[in-house]
Amino acid sequence: MKRQILSLGVVMAFLCPAGLQARIAYRLIKLSTLGAIQSEAWSTNDPSRIVGWAGSIPGYSRATLFDPVGAGNNLDLGTLGGVGSRAYCINNAGQIVGDADDNQGHRRGTLYDTTGAGNNIDLGTFGGNSGAARSINEAGQIVGWAKNSQGWERATLFDSAEAGKKIDLGTVGGRQGWTYSINEAGKIVGTSEERPGAWGRATLFDPKGARNNIDLGTLGGDASIARSINNAGQIVGAAKNSQGDWVATSFDPTGADNNVDLNAVIDPASGWTLLEANDINASGWIVGRGINPQGDVHAFLLVPKPPCLYALAGDLNDDCKVDFADFAVMAANWLVDCGAVPTDPACVPK
Repeated sequence: MKRQILSLGVVMAFLCPAGLQARIAYRLIKLSTLGAIQSEAWSTNDPSRIVGWAGSIPGYSRATLFDPVGAGNNLDLGTLGGVGSRAYCINNAGQIVGDADDNQGHRRGTLYDTTGAGNNIDLGTFGGNSGAARSINEAGQIVGWAKNSQGWERATLFDSAEAGKKIDLGTVGGRQGWTYSINEAGKIVGTSEERPGAWGRATLFDPKGARNNIDLGTLGGDASIARSINNAGQIVGAAKNSQGDWVATSFDPTGADNNVDLNAVIDPASGWTLLEANDINASGWIVGRGINPQGDVHAFLLVPKPPCLYALAGDLNDDCKVDFADFAVMAANWLVDCGAVPTDPACVPK
């Protein structure tokens, strides 16, 4: 598997993978668009090539291969004859999958021509009129969803040659399911109904289609979605919390519900609210979408920072050195009394 950036400032964030391991710091980097005002990055492979979608003209999105340095040299990957498309995954070989509109306006699972010449491949359905491909691993296995003849959307392991060998992966009890990521071991994650018509639950799917699927739980709410699983088995996505809000989430892959709200482990001074994590690669890079300090929804990239080898007295911003930036932190929080005013933004529980 592999699996999202517009006008962002540089902030620091911290990730605790499933299991609440030691905190990791991140550097946030901005990308660009195809000329309109919005974009989302959905996948980064191990060579750090990034795909997603970007607005080309107002109201339309196009599958995009992003310029990873943010210089704006992005590539439009085209459609299946319609107006819109979206790229959701790139593997290490550079193969890209997603969905694209056909000439009748139906979204179809798509294997993209990576040159941008438009020779894209329709991956088919179970008899319905639409589907989407969401992830491709190094063996070329593709997962997503496809409608059946009854109109239900079914979690799907696609046959990339479209030779009629697609597998319906089932659900955790309902009628519909959607897969979003497959790793090199063939482990597949997504979301599925626990009962007909219910909210989806983050799901670890049985790749053989034998229905031995695992409900990965939530953050106290009634819904969740697993977007990505890396080769180490780390799973990220989004879940509803007890207040009913969707937040970016790191899931416990055992299904024991030890899930982590990523907003609880980033630097609150960033001003960001992370809504959804869409991919995690082998290097621990996480991409997704969130709300920036100006209130705009933009894509983000979280880049892990190795932990400091030594604990330095006075290193207030955890950058492994003591400098004027640490004095700035101290000055900004001079005489703050967290015991008296625990709601002060400077007071962060340990």
